[in-house]
Amino acid sequence: MPEYYREKVLAPIPWAGRVWALPFLSVLAPSERYHQERGRRHKKLSDWARQMIAQVRRWLPGRALVFVADGGYAVIDLLAFCVRLSTKYAGSVTFVTRLRLDAALYEPAPQREPGQRGAPRKKGARLPTLAQVAEDQKTVWTKIKVARWYSQKAREIEIVSKTCVWYHSAMPVVALRYVLIRDPEGKFETQALLCTDVDAAPEQIVAWFVLRWQLETTFQEVRAHLGVETQRQWNAQAIARTTPALMGLFSLVTLLANRQAQRGVLSVRQAAWYRKELPTFSDAIASVRRQLWNETLFYTSSAKDDIEKFQQILLERFSDALCYAA
Repeated sequence: MPEYYREKVLAPIPWAGRVWALPFLSVLAPSERYHQERGRRHKKLSDWARQMIAQVRRWLPGRALVFVADGGYAVIDLLAFCVRLSTKYAGSVTFVTRLRLDAALYEPAPQREPGQRGAPRKKGARLPTLAQVAEDQKTVWTKIKVARWYSQKAREIEIVSKTCVWYHSAMPVVALRYVLIRDPEGKFETQALLCTDVDAAPEQIVAWFVLRWQLETTFQEVRAHLGVETQRQWNAQAIARTTPALMGLFSLVTLLANRQAQRGVLSVRQAAWYRKELPTFSDAIASVRRQLWNETLFYTSSAKDDIEKFQQILLERFSDALCYAA
């Protein structure tokens, strides 16, 4: 099955009491194996990401954009591209992702002395690796509390942050801020994040990255309720058309449910063994279905004064809808 690179907006949903990841742009990104079998040149995910970031920048000129991704997108070329897109008039483009603990980090290049000859230096002195910083007994850790740590509630972590440059031979130099994260409870391994905005607060960088968990929640919801990755088509073109449509349907259902919430008609389904205080996507899609069915299936008012029997064609449409819903 073809793979997709998807972009989502992490939007706060007031009636859900949390942030949801709403898909708004998807690009078909076949795997390297797929291209090798067909003798085609492979395009990396980081190349697709650069193209999509540029597209979003054109759609939203002058707006500050923050992109959050997993460690597979910690690519110097991609980070340098985001830095180049950040201008005073076009708006900032910030990229947040994981950083390897053995990455080659350096001090910024020292300022050139008057009359100094030769090409300007790209970097300063080599810094210890983040793995060494984490093991150093002299490292001073700062304790902070994250309001929502992934799927958990508020949680305390310890961090260390510093600005530096990331450099690799024949690659551009990228200035960044890293945040090294340690768990005082020892339940997860020490990890590091990077941010292309060196002025961003470490707490904000952590908060941005933790929001990425909502992307996984969206994947789970579209699989469970919209049938993504369970389509019955065998034609590659049909699969390529269906997946983006279903991902977009998630956002459309959310917008329609938001209108119902504003009118106070968005209900929350309860169970005897579980009390749910806020609506979830299952409540949102059920409420939208109910509205659509009421208007297309259950609307029986007529301009005539006399009473008419239940129309057979309406009964067939109702049966058909229930059969497919089941």
